[in-house]
Order: sequence, then structure tokens, then C-alpha cells
Amino acid sequence: MGCGASVPNGKGRKRRSVVQEVAVFIPTIRVPVATDVVQPLRGLVSKELVDRLATLRTNVVALAEDIYHGDMSAVSELQRALEEYLPVVLGLTAKESRLEASVQFSWRTIDDDQECCLASAWYEVLSVVHMMAMLALFEANLKLIPRDGQNGTEKKVSEDSKKDVVDSLLRASGCLDYSVHHVLVKIPAQIKKGFPSYLQEGMLEAISIQSLAQCVEIQLGLASECEKATLSVKRRLACEQVSYFSKAHYCLSGCDTSDSYGKKLLLFLKWKCMDAKAVAYYYHALVLDKGSEPTNHISAVCCLSAADDILAESKRACLSFCLANPITRVPPPWGIMKNMHKKIPDVAYKKFQIYGHLFEQDKKSALQSLPDLPEFPLSLRPEDYEFPGTDSIWENVDCQPQIQSLKEHLEDETEESSK
Repeated sequence: MGCGASVPNGKGRKRRSVVQEVAVFIPTIRVPVATDVVQPLRGLVSKELVDRLATLRTNVVALAEDIYHGDMSAVSELQRALEEYLPVVLGLTAKESRLEASVQFSWRTIDDDQECCLASAWYEVLSVVHMMAMLALFEANLKLIPRDGQNGTEKKVSEDSKKDVVDSLLRASGCLDYSVHHVLVKIPAQIKKGFPSYLQEGMLEAISIQSLAQCVEIQLGLASECEKATLSVKRRLACEQVSYFSKAHYCLSGCDTSDSYGKKLLLFLKWKCMDAKAVAYYYHALVLDKGSEPTNHISAVCCLSAADDILAESKRACLSFCLANPITRVPPPWGIMKNMHKKIPDVAYKKFQIYGHLFEQDKKSALQSLPDLPEFPLSLRPEDYEFPGTDSIWENVDCQPQIQSLKEHLEDETEESSK
């Protein structure tokens, strides 16, 4: 069984009724669907193990149902539930257990109820780690957009909260990076054919790198508020941000981005890359303007003009992102962009007023191409992530048929019939 549109049950499911505000982009949050893990495993492993697995997964299902409407404590509780469940479900992936394809695991997207059900324990493990990453991004977004703030006004986010956001982003990047290099490689190609688009290798890589890019975005915002941070440091961070967003965009070049998730992610990366380029050219111009030669000033004005043009394009790209399905809104400019929408056009105009005569004196230099942005080694790496050890409940499990007493068998039948 593969992926497809799920059929709403009689109770119905809660959809998002409000337009989400996005500072940190989350492509989609997938939640587990109630799955019968008891019947497929009955008689193969102990009743205690089956009950433990079923109980932990049921807890995750219950906590995940309303996560979009949850607060920080709800996110933390769900993260703990996933961390408790993962060591138990990992036991199904062990070769000696011969149980990897024994259970049909099902997950759905909260946005549109698209459901994907596959008989693969590795798919379940990948989905758990993917959800841990998405929750880390969700947590970062909550910290940057306090829910008690007034719409349309500046949000007050403390420096400590911004540093916590960086930690969350690095954790998300680490989970996704580990998924690409240590989980996807364990899954047969035939199973991966049934994957939804947002579990493609390139998509996971793109979100991992996007998380690093947004870490740099936070760091650059902090540097812009620090008197001790030099122009060179700010330029380096701005250029790194461009590199990260460009690299994330490149990861999608071989992916199927025809669905709403892929299109939304492409538009987000395009918008953020333009913002980053505008800031990078702005700081590059200020560094060049420190030079004493006329060509330095001409190059600086060219960079500022480019920054102004790119900034105008980024505003249009932001609107396209917001209007793409699912419709979102962005907070008022924050971090480094809070002042750039005024600074860039103002400084560009003033510098041209000062150095405009140089363009008349040296028209050949004035017509030169825009200087390239400097390239710097990328300083951030995904946070190290490793699987936890398999739960001790799997010790001495040989997966041979378990002999049940008549009483135990009848009790199991009674439980099944009462569901």
C-alpha cells in the first residue's frame, strides 16, 4: 500500500483554521495514524513487547493530533514521546528480528490529510526522525513569533531566545542530515518509490541546509545589533547566508517539486536568497567604500544599486511565497532585515549623490559588471545526531513463534473483539 488521499473518518479531523505566520519555514508536519501493530506481531514476539510498542505509538498519535495548535510544552511533550518510542521501534529493523516488513505503518500530513502507508519499519523510523526535525523547526518558529504578540507589530524576542532558536535549527538540521546518510540508505528502492515527495533525499537535504541558513540569519541579526561586530564579520555572515540558501535551492534541482510542498519550499528559498543577497551586497559595498581609489567607490555604488534592486525583487518574491498554497503570512521584518528596507535605499541614494561625478569621469569603470560577492568557507555544520540504542526489551528476542496458553489466547481474542 502506498500514498494517497485519506478518507476522513466519522469524527472528522481538525484542519488548520488560521493562516500561519512563518519566520522559520516548515514544509509540512506529518503525524502518525492509528495502526494495528498487535495483530501482525502476535505470536512472533512477547505480549509485553507488543503491548509496549502499541502503547508508545498510541501515545504519539494522541499527542500529535493537535500539535499545530500546541505551545512549547506540547512540543516538548511530543518530542519526549517520540524519543521514548524510537528505541522500541528500532528493534523491528534488526536483521536478526526478520520483522522489518511485518507491520503496515501509516502517516498523514496535517495540512491536507494525504496519507502514506507502507510495510516497512525503516519507513516508520524515518518518519519518526523526520517528525523530530519538523518539531524542532516548529519550536524555532514559535520562539520567533510569540503568540501573545499583536499582529502587525514588532515582536520582542530576547537574545537568549534567539540563541535557543539556533540550537533548535541545528538539531533539526542534524536529524535530517542523519536521515539522508544513515536511514535512507537502509530502505529498499522499491519501498522508496512509495514515498511522498517531502521524503525525497534532495528535499531532506534542502531542509537541512535551509536550517543552517536560518541559523546564520539569526547570527547576522545578532551581529547587526552588536557594536563590536565589524563590517567584515557582518559581510562574511551575509555571504555565508547566500551560500547556504543557494545550496539548499540547488538540492531541489533533481526533486519532484510539482506539489504544493515543493512549490512552497522553492518560493521560500528564492525569497530568502534574495534577502540574503541584498544584505551581502550592502555590506560588501560598505567594505569596498573603505578603499581610497575611485574604483572602490564606483564598485561600492554598483553593489548598493544591486542591493536596492534585489530588495525590491525580494518583496515580490515574499508575496508570491505567502500566496502560494497553503497560504501563509510573514512577520514584520525582523533580525537583520528589520532596518535593511530603509537602510539600503537610503545609503544607495546618498552614496550616488557623493560619488556620482566619478561615473562621469570614468564611464568605462562605471559600466563594469557588478563585482562578485566574496566566498567564504561555511562555518556551520548540522548538529551530530545518532540513533539511541535499541530498547532492552528486545534482548533475547529470537522471533520464533511464541507458544501461548489457552488463557492468554482467549484474553487476546477478547481484547480484539472489544476494539
